[in-house]
Amino acid sequence: MFLQILSYIGAVVGFLFLVLSIASGLYYISELVEEHTEPTKRFLRKLIYGIIATFALLVLFDKFPVKLSLFSIFSYYIYLQNLVKFPHVELTSPVFLSSVVLVIANHFLWFNHFHNPEIPSLDAWLRSDYVPPRIPTFLEICSFFGLLVWFIPFALFVSLSAHDNLLPHHNEVRVSEDGKKKKNGLAKVVVAGIREYIYAFSRKLGYELDPHRDSIVY
Repeated sequence: MFLQILSYIGAVVGFLFLVLSIASGLYYISELVEEHTEPTKRFLRKLIYGIIATFALLVLFDKFPVKLSLFSIFSYYIYLQNLVKFPHVELTSPVFLSSVVLVIANHFLWFNHFHNPEIPSLDAWLRSDYVPPRIPTFLEICSFFGLLVWFIPFALFVSLSAHDNLLPHHNEVRVSEDGKKKKNGLAKVVVAGIREYIYAFSRKLGYELDPHRDSIVY
């Protein structure tokens, strides 16, 4: 009994550490991108073109579904429009909202494709020249989702900067060394918002977790 309770506690603690690690990584990558916006923009553009070419190769050589592959290529064309004003983005713009919808649609459509493979008819099975379809391995499916479905949306999320009017009012204005105002990364805005929510929740419990506050709430 106590071992089960210990395992639950360990799972919760491990999950919290994982979330904190991801948040710290997002914060660091966002800082890195802010210092190298032009190289990041060129890298993302070339990467999108490379992924579009990869989809074409998958259709030609691996017999991937044409319609679904064309839908993904269209999605990457929409992702590409986010680079027009890179790294700035308005969270209510049609391009950004369409990108969010397409990311979700791509995930579920490709998941359904791999989860429900096409079953050949009995006549096809009985043909002498029948070649059974190759079923992708778990590693291949994970690589496909990681590189061709999630990577670019995740990179855009980390790289893009939120519009000034959409930033939380408590965020400090950041100024670069040359005196120019710096945009806050979209990922940093999300992480900062979650952090402030945790600080506010801890204050209701009587604890102060914000290290920048001089006084401690009891």
